[in-house]
Amino acid sequence: MDRRNFLKTTLAGSGGWLLGAAAQAAPALIVPDRLRPQATSGIQIGDVGADRVIIWARADRTARMLVEWDVSERFADPRKLRGPWATEATDFTTRIDLSGLPAGEQLFVRVGYEDAASPRALSEPLLGRFRTVSRQPRDLRFVWSGDTAGQGFGINPDWGGMRIYETMRRQQPDFFVHCGDTIYADGPMAAEMTVEEGKIWRNLVTPEVSKVAETLDEYRGRYRYNLLDDNVRRFAAEVPQIWQWDDHEVVNNWSDSKNLADDARYREKSIGVLQARATRAFMEYAPLRHYGDRESERVYRRLPQGPLLDVFVVDMRSYRDANGANLQAEGEPGGSFMGREQLQWLLEGLKSSRAVWKAVMADMPLALQVGDGKNVDGSPRWEAMANGDHGQPRGRELELAWLLREIKRQDIRNVVWFTADVHYTAAHHYHPERAAFVDFNPFWEFVSGPLNAGTFGPNALDMTFGPKVVYQKAPPAQNASPLAGMQFFGQVDIDARSRAMTVRLKDVAGQTLFSQELPPA
Repeated sequence: MDRRNFLKTTLAGSGGWLLGAAAQAAPALIVPDRLRPQATSGIQIGDVGADRVIIWARADRTARMLVEWDVSERFADPRKLRGPWATEATDFTTRIDLSGLPAGEQLFVRVGYEDAASPRALSEPLLGRFRTVSRQPRDLRFVWSGDTAGQGFGINPDWGGMRIYETMRRQQPDFFVHCGDTIYADGPMAAEMTVEEGKIWRNLVTPEVSKVAETLDEYRGRYRYNLLDDNVRRFAAEVPQIWQWDDHEVVNNWSDSKNLADDARYREKSIGVLQARATRAFMEYAPLRHYGDRESERVYRRLPQGPLLDVFVVDMRSYRDANGANLQAEGEPGGSFMGREQLQWLLEGLKSSRAVWKAVMADMPLALQVGDGKNVDGSPRWEAMANGDHGQPRGRELELAWLLREIKRQDIRNVVWFTADVHYTAAHHYHPERAAFVDFNPFWEFVSGPLNAGTFGPNALDMTFGPKVVYQKAPPAQNASPLAGMQFFGQVDIDARSRAMTVRLKDVAGQTLFSQELPPA
């Protein structure tokens, strides 16, 4: 069945779905819609593997999550599961980790809720589809980007909402990686904004997005807001997602050096308190598989995608030292970025991978200079890894130097980096012939974003690792609105026969701006 017609066709044939035990044991009742649970945030599918997947949804009241899956879009022989309760403790969000699924199959899922107070009152079903990872080589396609609803640009009904999600859906990818800034908790939205050429951008506005997020409910409200968009919900029902996070899930450029004392928008000045609330909301709304009690909020993880690809999601936010001058020498404190434990995990994962390609999904670029104001002494303070020094690695750059050296030493091949964050699109090639630090093999990094936010850039390069701009596209004036058409995502295709990877940088209209084919080493 054509993917774009799936939801419409399946919904038309799903009126008789009954999952609740009480509903199956008694005649069906005609229940007024106002008494039925509602699931207006749609369904999200995440962290898909060969035999398992996360299914996420949200109810509007205390209700039991009910799930069916089948190999047929007609649900001729569905497997049925009783999921967890949706309660106010998690903002009525629920998830179930479906396991025991057949590998390499197109599967269909149906999710609903059974009212706790009236067990025969069932919600309308939420419908989704996904393909499990194949254990045999097959053509693969994924898309990536970041930065949703930033700089006050939210859901504009006049423009068709967050249109780039529909553009990505039409590429029919196997999965999507959101490289962070899944919300902009620190960016209030107004009903109207005047943008380039005197045009008016109009936002759908809710109370939670009209101010900076401080309370737990305000952080949750940012995620609820994004899921009001028809494009986002339709995309999430058909494309499995892999989420990571960055800074705007909490507050811009947060680290231990962040100080909100002079920011009148915030009553809550403690970064730690804001981080705690923001992390709770992210973990409730992200369709990711929770790591476990040892580190329940861990975001970095490895997601195998078959013989051709392993995906490594890293976390450049949670383990960093305070933003500062970023010029520490080897062994001096204060230069942590990903942290030794995560770096060792990444190296061991890359080393043990038997996949042809290793995609490292990063929430920040490696060599772009991303500033964070000034230190007390007037020197530059840095938000990302690069320090603008251009010489031998110092500060956070020492982590990357160690990793690149080990990748070379252990002959790990076909490692490609993907990221977003800087709100423009670019292709960077790194080579020791152009570098101050030379003990590494050449590699590529691709940047693409934003999804629905202001467009900026380009940023200056730090030459420590010898980057070269092969392609970039950024606006002539900073903070261009989505109306300017400069919203970007990347698409990656891996051919099962040649094993070549082709990376395309695309815009909101789906036009290919740049293409690079990478043969496997």
